[in-house]
Amino acid sequence: MTPPGTTTGSRRAAAVGADEAAPVYLVRGEDASLVAQAARVLVRQLVGRRDPALVVEEHGGSAAEDLDVGAVVDACTTPPFLVDRRVVVVRDAGKLSAADAKRLTTLLADPLPTSVLVLVSGGGTVPAALVKAVGAAGEVVDTSVASGRDRSRWIAEQLKGAPVHLDAAAAGRVSEHLGDDLGRLAGLLETLAAAYGEHATVHLDELEPFLGEAGGVPPWELTDAVDSGSTEVALAALRRMMGPGGRSAPEVLATVHRHFSNLLRLDGSGAVAGEDAAALLGLRSAFPAQKALAQTRRLGTERIGEAVNLIAAADLDVKGQSALPPELVMEILVARLSRLVRVGAPARRR
Repeated sequence: MTPPGTTTGSRRAAAVGADEAAPVYLVRGEDASLVAQAARVLVRQLVGRRDPALVVEEHGGSAAEDLDVGAVVDACTTPPFLVDRRVVVVRDAGKLSAADAKRLTTLLADPLPTSVLVLVSGGGTVPAALVKAVGAAGEVVDTSVASGRDRSRWIAEQLKGAPVHLDAAAAGRVSEHLGDDLGRLAGLLETLAAAYGEHATVHLDELEPFLGEAGGVPPWELTDAVDSGSTEVALAALRRMMGPGGRSAPEVLATVHRHFSNLLRLDGSGAVAGEDAAALLGLRSAFPAQKALAQTRRLGTERIGEAVNLIAAADLDVKGQSALPPELVMEILVARLSRLVRVGAPARRR
C-alpha cells in the first residue's frame, strides 16, 4: 500500500524507490494511526532491500527528553557504514523547539546526499520554518483525509494497492463501517490477506466476520439525521460517535448544543442567503451555513427554543442530576430532538 495522504514537493512519497529519495520528508496529519502507517510505509520504501538494522536510525519517541537534536544532526552528517544510505527517523517532531527546528533547517540547506531525514509529526505542531524548509528541500506527506469525495477517493486509492481485492459490495461496506476510523483500514486489509491469501478477491460475506466494531462518524452525520427527523438514523450515528474509543457524552452534547445555538442565532437575524449566515456564524463556507439557515426556517422560533431547553436539561442530567447513565441521557435527547423536528410541535420533558 502507498503512504496515505498527499504530498507536496518535487516527487511524491508514494513513488519513492529504493534508489531514489528526497533528502527529507515530513509526515503529518490529524490521525496518529494514519501518520504512523504512512511513516512506516515510507521508511520501508526508502530502505528497499537493504538491511534495516544498518540503514535506519530512530530518534525520539513518546517522551520529549528522548529527542536529542544534536544526535540527529550528527547522524545526518555522518556517512553510512557498509551501506549506501542512512535513514534517520525523528519521532514526535511536533515537540521540537524553535531552536531545534532552526538547527535542522540549517542542516537541510546543505544535506548529505547519502542521508535521508524522516520527520514524523506526532503530537504538537512542527515549527512553520521547518515545514517550509522541508517543502523546499524534500516532501511533506499530509495524511489528513477530508470528507465527501476526497474521503471516497482516498479509500479507493488504498484499496487499489491493497494485498487483496474487495468486490464492489465489500468495498462499500468497508467505507460505511469504518466511518472516521480510517487508520483501521490497513490492518483490516492485512488480516484479510492473511486469511484468504495475497491477491484473493474478498466478497461481502467473507468480509463481515473481520469488521469488528463500527467506526466513528463525523458530527454532521448526527446533526443532519436530527435535522431530517430520522430518529433511527440519528441514534445509529450517536452510538457510533460514542462507541469504544469515541467521543464522551459531554463532547457529543457540545456538538448538538453548538448546532442548535447556530439555529438560535440565525432565527430573526435577517439573514437571507448562505453567505449572510456564514458571516453571522463565523463560518468559512456558505454550504453548512445555508443548511443551518434552511433548518432555522423549517423549525421556527418556538421549536428552536424548545430544543435549546431540552439540551440544557440534558446537560444537567449528564453532569449527574439524573441517575441515568450519560449514554442513555444522550439517546433520549437525540430521540426527542429528532421527534421535535418530525412532528412539528413542541416536545414536552417528562
